[in-house]
Amino acid sequence: MRGVTSLTSAGLSAFVVFLLYWPVVQGKNDWGVTYTPTEICAVKGSTVEMSCTYTYPRTKPANIVQRLWFARVRYSEPMDLITDSEYAGRVKYICGDNNCTLRISDVRESDSAEYKFRFTTNLHDWKYTGSPGVTLSVTDVQVKVTESITHQGFSRAKLKCHSSCRLPDSFSYIWYKSEQKIQEETASYSGPVHPADSYSCAVRGHEDFPPYSICVGGRSCNSVAYSHRSICAFKGSSVKMYCMYNSYEPITSKFWFSPEHSDQWQSPSQPEDLSEDSTYAGRVQVDAWVKYSTLIISDLRESDSAQYRFKFKTSSFEWRSILPGTTLTVTEPDLQVLVVRPSRSSWAELNCHSRCHVPYHSSYVWYKNGQMVNKKSSYYSVYFSPVDSYSCAVSGHEDFPSPSVCVDGQNCNRVTYTDRSICASKGSSVDISCTYNSYKDHVESKFWFSPERSDQWQSPSQPEDLSEDSLYAGRVQVLETERGRSTLRIRDLRESDSAQYHFKFKTPWFEWRSILPGTTLTVTVLQVQVTRVTAYQSYIYAELRCHNSCGSAGRPSYVWFKNGQKIMKEENSFYKGQIYDGDFISCALKGHENYSSPSVCEFTRG
Repeated sequence: MRGVTSLTSAGLSAFVVFLLYWPVVQGKNDWGVTYTPTEICAVKGSTVEMSCTYTYPRTKPANIVQRLWFARVRYSEPMDLITDSEYAGRVKYICGDNNCTLRISDVRESDSAEYKFRFTTNLHDWKYTGSPGVTLSVTDVQVKVTESITHQGFSRAKLKCHSSCRLPDSFSYIWYKSEQKIQEETASYSGPVHPADSYSCAVRGHEDFPPYSICVGGRSCNSVAYSHRSICAFKGSSVKMYCMYNSYEPITSKFWFSPEHSDQWQSPSQPEDLSEDSTYAGRVQVDAWVKYSTLIISDLRESDSAQYRFKFKTSSFEWRSILPGTTLTVTEPDLQVLVVRPSRSSWAELNCHSRCHVPYHSSYVWYKNGQMVNKKSSYYSVYFSPVDSYSCAVSGHEDFPSPSVCVDGQNCNRVTYTDRSICASKGSSVDISCTYNSYKDHVESKFWFSPERSDQWQSPSQPEDLSEDSLYAGRVQVLETERGRSTLRIRDLRESDSAQYHFKFKTPWFEWRSILPGTTLTVTVLQVQVTRVTAYQSYIYAELRCHNSCGSAGRPSYVWFKNGQKIMKEENSFYKGQIYDGDFISCALKGHENYSSPSVCEFTRG
């Protein structure tokens, strides 16, 4: 018989779960899986853990060759949660000799399922699955009216913060009236209600996941509900954010705004219409219907990553919610190829998956061994060879493909660059690295090259070794400190070194000739920026900054020059001091004094 308990481990204090606990052992004849717990109730947005221990016959030497958790089966094979696109970036396995824990973060209602553990040994490829597994129920909380009384025009109500599965009585709650916090910490609220007010509740610690507000005293209370709490979109694409709103009185004005742009408002406490913000000029469109509004932002930039909210006003009321709106994250495509391969089959299904929202009607580009294949869907069915690697990209974003993957094992032909892009200062040194692999064959030759130097090659289609290019003479070194890893080191960087760099290898039977991008290097020059100037009768007091558009790792030291002479006291990126007519100021990275910034010699008095 199963008992009832709650999760009390300090290490799991952030997890909002309720457990029906006693261990259940599945299996016989020395094969078995023990799950703890067997049932979990979790609040949307929380993190959960489910653990198991397993046993198998030890009469013959045996090793575990695979361990996985799954909730779905495809083509008669369990879908490893690590490679299941529905769980991308949210799953982690923590496994020991005979135990394995599954951790799922940011749980969603769609995660509600039965989870099972499966392990495979090297003895005749024997597999074992523990069944039944662990049942996870993910719930959202919502307000239920348990009692409502109206007398002489005044209304009172009793409300309850309700969930579809039972949460521990010890949990603390937060209540909101028209999305302003009220001081109640229990699962119940009792008090007077007004037909203009909406009510919602949340589990303390998970305020970012409040449910929709409800009207208690009527159907026309003030409320705003967003279709998405968070959206991820590609740089350069467009995005739509929706909300549904309601007002108890006629609305006099309504608009979208972003709290992150409060420094642009006339008053930090008074949000301003996003469509009038110069940062979004020509890129914002608002479509409005009765009770619905859509914010459309086109040509997305990384600086658009922010929270967006909707606001309305009436003659006597202003919606001023403290709850989050829709959070937008703008990024480059973050792609990965997920592989579904039935056991012992030479056929596999590949899925080009992004953790970010892919624009509707997007087309895809697939690559086999770095060469394009004519497939436009996000899925690609292949009869594979262990020699071949595969990667993918979204059309229009080919500069950001997924890493190449092997369908069978890890020894297929491929090259993976450590960095997609590197920015460095003129005169400094840079390391550009990659890992490479050849399927069984011995590598006969390997070298780095730059496509931008193709006009110097004997044949434009035959790349040549960069270490033999006269432009890089004496400045290039190739390091290979471990097998399968190569590093191109370029010293004394010049602005003309800004280019893309690729790695190539040959075997007796194969030549890596990828059209995929390598590593892009940008070489920049330091600039002196004037941050503050105060004019006096005979001199100017200036505050200057030595700016590196690349950014700098750690805390580099700088050297400042006045009229060509080193200023001994300054070693940080800021300079403060008196400047007289005719003075000129420049800066450089310490150790690279020969590559100083252009001088600043004009300062405005006033």
